[in-house]
Amino acid sequence: MRVIVFVKATADSEAGVMPPAEMLEAMGRYNEALVNAGIMLAGEGLKPTAQAKRVHFDGTQRTVTDGPFADTREIVAGYWLWEVKDMDEAVAWVKRCPNPMFGPSDIDIRPVYGIEDFGEALTPEAEAVHGRVAEKLGPVNYPSRKD
Repeated sequence: MRVIVFVKATADSEAGVMPPAEMLEAMGRYNEALVNAGIMLAGEGLKPTAQAKRVHFDGTQRTVTDGPFADTREIVAGYWLWEVKDMDEAVAWVKRCPNPMFGPSDIDIRPVYGIEDFGEALTPEAEAVHGRVAEKLGPVNYPSRKD
């Protein structure tokens, strides 16, 4: 099962406050443990939304808004992509994570759709095009078929 693990932003992360060396080292050791366990497929920290853009869709219209964006608790400050056996394993790994922020913080775990989750909506044509994309990107970056 693939999950994406979102580190939620805080006022400090949105202000661009960089972590001290000890926090950076602790997170590096945690990431190393994830990789060594075969769990971590990808992960990155994200710059504050002051450097971001948001594109709003309404039919054929597109509206671009410059950051920063309000409501910090809804903003993602970083992410991991993990391969775990189930949600319980993902929760166990998140509980081992050093606190990624200076104070109280939240981490969300969300299952990732697999191509098999789309059922009858997955026509042969849709499966073929997603298969071509997966071949170009590789299964870690774009899993199109259940292994």
